[in-house]
Amino acid sequence: MSNTWPRHDMSFLGGKRQRRLRRTGWMRDLVRETVLTPHDFIWPLFVIEGENTRTQIRTMPGVERLSIDLIVEAARAAHAQGIPALALFPNTPDHLRNADATEAYNPDNLMCRALAAIKSAVPQIGLIADVALDEYSSDGQDGLVRDGEILNDETVAVMVRSALAQARAGADIIAPSDMMDGRVAAIRMALDAEGFEHVAIMAYSAKFASAYYGPFREAVGSGSRLKGDKRTYQLDFANSDEALREVEQDIAEGADMVMVKPGLPYLDLVQRVSDTFDVPVFAYQVSGEYTMLKLAGDAGAINGEAAMMESLWAFKRAGCSGVLTYFALEAARKLNG
Repeated sequence: MSNTWPRHDMSFLGGKRQRRLRRTGWMRDLVRETVLTPHDFIWPLFVIEGENTRTQIRTMPGVERLSIDLIVEAARAAHAQGIPALALFPNTPDHLRNADATEAYNPDNLMCRALAAIKSAVPQIGLIADVALDEYSSDGQDGLVRDGEILNDETVAVMVRSALAQARAGADIIAPSDMMDGRVAAIRMALDAEGFEHVAIMAYSAKFASAYYGPFREAVGSGSRLKGDKRTYQLDFANSDEALREVEQDIAEGADMVMVKPGLPYLDLVQRVSDTFDVPVFAYQVSGEYTMLKLAGDAGAINGEAAMMESLWAFKRAGCSGVLTYFALEAARKLNG
């Protein structure tokens, strides 16, 4: 059979030319299936002690740790661009860290003071408080450690005290990121008992033991002190059914929103969770993902700005209600023109 059919004979298409819908910019905008706006972003910020103090994070180009006064200014900038919420992570000074992570529930700790300062200055922006012990412990683990074992129930008890301190300081959403069993139910019951029924829980439900967290651990000061690994409580990256069981349990325990972490390498999980459960689903574009895109863009290997925006659209296309991303302010400014 000849394959030299006339180039002008397109009858086999039956009149369907898919490229008609891509011919012009306005047409592409008209039929775009996925919408991305600054309201889809949560901006993670790292807090340090001091005044008018900022320190560069070596492994995260363009991202800095900020003292509370500068965090307040960052909150104002975020609100001006339409970013609805911030996620805060403290870099607790070394002398306040110990094996029992007691600074986690100190009502005057760095996290609580930052929450209160932002809530007072920019009450319109939402505040998400991370609840895990790696930011306060002396061994870099998300839970209490005894004889090399990560203790589940004892860790949950400390996290409950930490969550209550954060709620009192002005947190709108408590975000347990530890992957201990039963922590969502315990935090929900404690919040309700203290009159914080309005405080929501965003559970890190499908958090995997990942190589992509390295820059974050440097940012909060836990990486250099980490003893062992976190594979006894964070998910095995080979498993997806197990992740769905974790999500189901957290929802049953009272989670209002769930999260998949990391982000881009786990978009299959984002879609499965979004298709399976009727709750808002978020993903965290983690520090390693950010740094890879940033360094590739800075090296001229890719168009960094275009890759940033493409990655964020990918999260929404996969089913995310929103994305935690270090690109939040830059991307919001881009979308706002």
